[in-house]
Amino acid sequence: MLRPKVDDIMTTPCSHTVCGCSCCAVPPAHPVSSAGLTRRHFLARIGAATAAGVALPAWSALGADQTALALPHRPPLPAQALRVQPVLTYQLPRRHEGTSWRGWGAIQTEAHVEEEKKRITAELSRVARQCGVAVDILPLATAQNPAQGEALSKGPHDVMLVYAASGDGRILEALVRPEKWNLMFLRHDSGPVYLWYEIVHPRFLRKTVDPYGQPGMDVNDVVVDRLEELAWRFRALHGLKNTLGKRMVAIGGAGGWGEGGRKAPEIARTVWRMDLVDCPYTELEPRLKAAYQNADLVKRCEAAARRYLRGPRTSLHTAPEFVNKAFVLNEVMKDLMAEAKTDAITVHHCMGTIMRVSQTTACLPLSLLNDEGYLAFCESDFVVIPSGVLLHYISGLPVFLNDPTTPHDDLVTLAHCTAPRKMDGRKAERARILTHFESDYGAAPKVEMKIGQVCTNLVPDFECREWVGFEGKIVGNPFLDICRSQIEMQILGDRAALLQQMKGFHWMMSYGNFLRETGYALNKVGVRLLDVSRKEGKA
Repeated sequence: MLRPKVDDIMTTPCSHTVCGCSCCAVPPAHPVSSAGLTRRHFLARIGAATAAGVALPAWSALGADQTALALPHRPPLPAQALRVQPVLTYQLPRRHEGTSWRGWGAIQTEAHVEEEKKRITAELSRVARQCGVAVDILPLATAQNPAQGEALSKGPHDVMLVYAASGDGRILEALVRPEKWNLMFLRHDSGPVYLWYEIVHPRFLRKTVDPYGQPGMDVNDVVVDRLEELAWRFRALHGLKNTLGKRMVAIGGAGGWGEGGRKAPEIARTVWRMDLVDCPYTELEPRLKAAYQNADLVKRCEAAARRYLRGPRTSLHTAPEFVNKAFVLNEVMKDLMAEAKTDAITVHHCMGTIMRVSQTTACLPLSLLNDEGYLAFCESDFVVIPSGVLLHYISGLPVFLNDPTTPHDDLVTLAHCTAPRKMDGRKAERARILTHFESDYGAAPKVEMKIGQVCTNLVPDFECREWVGFEGKIVGNPFLDICRSQIEMQILGDRAALLQQMKGFHWMMSYGNFLRETGYALNKVGVRLLDVSRKEGKA
């Protein structure tokens, strides 16, 4: 594969001042190797091997691995569990001759109540185990009057889950607080039929008129019979809970792509309540210098790099020193996150400044962090980063921030140099460790993602008002002269609508289809999801 010389790359900045994004191909100024060679001379030494696509020797001259040189295990923070308070509402009827004395519903006696409490507890236990995220189901409570409902509404829960078997509507109104999330479960034929299966829409949601009038709940919060409908809503709200207020270290500051992204950091702070911790390069640079002077740390990072490259389905096509330094940068990034008490980080000016400071690229460190369960993004683009945080906590999987291309023939190519390898959360995909494409410098993984894998694709807009989403399927891993990790995504939906409705710039992708969870979560913060996936029965 032919590579342009770094000195000859044309610089075409976009509207964003000192953008440094991959679409602008801004190279680092006079990049050098750690040995002090110019990049041109350095490439002359290794170019014959790498240009021919031949893997360099996997560190055979660097000595044997030693267990004593292992880096300390530093896992990411555990996700916060979603706390759910289930409440059974009911009022038992009394017979009165000559008049209607009972409403709809099969909960008519104390024995019925006890049977239903056991049923609810057993079902919720199964849902909590099966929904795939951390959910803490609080003990089932009951409410037979508004005062009991009011007291329960003030509890330490994230979600009020109302089992509306019967009872006055004022009980439901007391339980549902607009500042918390609320769900209602109704029975049709999964157990004893509930009164509110009949009247939730006209009486509770619409208050006996046509317009909706219940704060804190709408039709999307009502589930009938199906426990899997509760499970995916739990996943959605778990994702939202862990996204709202997320703290993130921003190396080089928070930013946003293009002219439309100038407001992105402020939107992240207001809509998503994110806590953005600025780490200027003037702080990062002395940290990295100290790390490189720490002989013990360097040896441990070299050993970790050797183990990584000796792993299955991994080959090296760049200089070993770039990978060594990537592991040092990875440890410094973990230090920054630990000090900020978070597990999320992003890098601004990753097309230039980070290379001069670290003498490698951020591509491989960000890939490594995502594989370990951290949240690590390039470009500091807070137009798209909230979508990655949300999708990560909904799916429980690493996510891939990518540059999209022009949809055509039901295909779109997605690419970036920072892809995770453990996209399914477990197994590392095949990868070649190459240079970062635009600079032909450093270390970046070309991840061969799973052919046939169904994926979620999110397209956030600049204003954070309406995202686009679609289901796709990976059908190819090309090797074009673009960012290293490349996938051909088949659009399982309306390609024309996607092309027409594309917004923002960067996209976010994960394995699996989590579009309904994403749309439900977005609705809670006033953002619409336009899903252009193909629906059942639609051509």
